[in-house]
Amino acid sequence: MLTLVIGNKNFSSWSLRPWLVLKQLGEPFAEKHIHLYHPDSKQQLLAANPAGKVPVLFDGLLRVHDSLAICEYLAELFPAARLWPQERAERAEARAISAEMHAGFTALRSEMPMNTCLRTQLQPSADCAADIARITAIWRQLRQRFVADGDFLFGHFGIADAMFAPVVLRFVSYGVTLDPVSQAYADSLLSLPAMQQWLDEAELEQAATDA
Repeated sequence: MLTLVIGNKNFSSWSLRPWLVLKQLGEPFAEKHIHLYHPDSKQQLLAANPAGKVPVLFDGLLRVHDSLAICEYLAELFPAARLWPQERAERAEARAISAEMHAGFTALRSEMPMNTCLRTQLQPSADCAADIARITAIWRQLRQRFVADGDFLFGHFGIADAMFAPVVLRFVSYGVTLDPVSQAYADSLLSLPAMQQWLDEAELEQAATDA
């Protein structure tokens, strides 16, 4: 059985991405949790992954770290799930925006760190507002093109959606107002049972931490 090592569900945006893909696949997998803010957290992280980060996927003796690399591996392991679009041009586009999300939007990450239990209003800086504008432009463009094919960026749920899922949670946490097309896409992700499960478990986890 696959085992996914993740961090706190309230805070670990990187952990959410492959976890959501696995849930959408419907394949059985085990979860191993490492609390990111305990005195022995670094030791546990290094034991799971020499890079000292989560998530990490174990498949037998194989260890795959990095959220995007894990998702790529799952796409190869379960090709029938169509985690990347079937058409070559669309697949390249999906990989490009996934890589952009993976490596970019530093102002958004800095000013709006993932905290699923938080509800506040934040006035973003110009750089953060530019990140939000770029993200929502991606969403609008793809949803307008693929609206007839389903509710997600390329119609069918895929890795690109998983890469942007933590952004949706950040927008909720920090009260970001979205245009109607972007809001409809965000609502599609939020309505997934797996996303609701993540949010519920994040709340329970944080309550236990605060107790």
